[in-house]
Amino acid sequence: MTQDNSKYWLAFASIEKIGSIFIKTVFEHFGSIKSAWCAGADELYKVENLTKSQINDFLEARKITNPDNCLDYIQNKNLKFITYTDSDYPYLLKQIHNPPMTLFYKGDLSRCNFNRTLAVVGSRKASESAKTVLTRIIDEFKNTDICIVSGLAIGIDTCAHQAAIKNDLATIGVIASGFDFVYPKQNKYLYDKIENEQGVVFSEYWPTFDPMPWRFPHRNRIVTGLSKGTLVAEAAMKSGALISANLCLEQNRELMCMPGLLTNPNTEGIYKLIKNGAAVVTRGQDILDALDWKIETPTPKKTESVIDELDLTVEEKNIFNLVAANGMTIDSIVAKTGIDFGTLTVILMNLELKGYIKQTDGGKYMSLVNVG
Repeated sequence: MTQDNSKYWLAFASIEKIGSIFIKTVFEHFGSIKSAWCAGADELYKVENLTKSQINDFLEARKITNPDNCLDYIQNKNLKFITYTDSDYPYLLKQIHNPPMTLFYKGDLSRCNFNRTLAVVGSRKASESAKTVLTRIIDEFKNTDICIVSGLAIGIDTCAHQAAIKNDLATIGVIASGFDFVYPKQNKYLYDKIENEQGVVFSEYWPTFDPMPWRFPHRNRIVTGLSKGTLVAEAAMKSGALISANLCLEQNRELMCMPGLLTNPNTEGIYKLIKNGAAVVTRGQDILDALDWKIETPTPKKTESVIDELDLTVEEKNIFNLVAANGMTIDSIVAKTGIDFGTLTVILMNLELKGYIKQTDGGKYMSLVNVG
């Protein structure tokens, strides 16, 4: 995308009173974002499905909006962005009814496999049992290319992002404000961790747009839209999680639910969804089955490569190799290597002090390091 085009996308994004449907409508009508921005009032009034009020709001805002200044502003903030026409715009998100026309982001898109995306939504007042089960389920995806998508809120969202990070999975956080705000503030460490190491934080909002209540359910269409399927961990009858579940169904994506205690009010929405046909998830494999995903178990490191990473002298490495392979008594090591007893005792003591081996009650030395 040329800078000439990008400045017009940004100019549209900077106007708070218009939304993505307005921008998409005028873009598709005029055939280019520049033509849409520069269109005259008479031309705009001829566009179908736009109200006079929407057009007037745009025309008033356009008078005081300079596209070149918008581009400079975003560049000075070191914010990255992608637009609806960019080749790296997520394919799944482009298929929904109301895709964001511009996505601001922090992090690295290349960390995320946008074909293996799983949304996780649920209560902000999540029960400990739900968080425990959700973590256990995500644990099953350790070191795979599955990408966890959620909303960086407290409760289930936080649990999902934390479990992804713990298991070295990519994760995407979608926030309900511009990047001038961190909400909730206690999740700043998650923002930073995702941005710097684990994935991407997305926002469709201009940096100065604050986290108004209506923006949270509006944001949810992006969480589900980015994803092949959505797992609902907990949901009361009136909740943002239930809104996300309905969006998932509207987007023709796979809806899955994690059952919980019947006495928990936050499971009432879950059982309603299950009765209406949502897939039941109690383990990671249920998600793989529902989404028809097959994952390969990561190949463990070779013994030699793991041992090479340890702080060992040549002599210590030779002895550790023997112990790691089978577990051996000191007499067996002497017989195998021919090394004198005194020297071997010192080597074994050093390996114990370094925490790499231990002596069992039966006199065998065993490795404390998982070498695959």
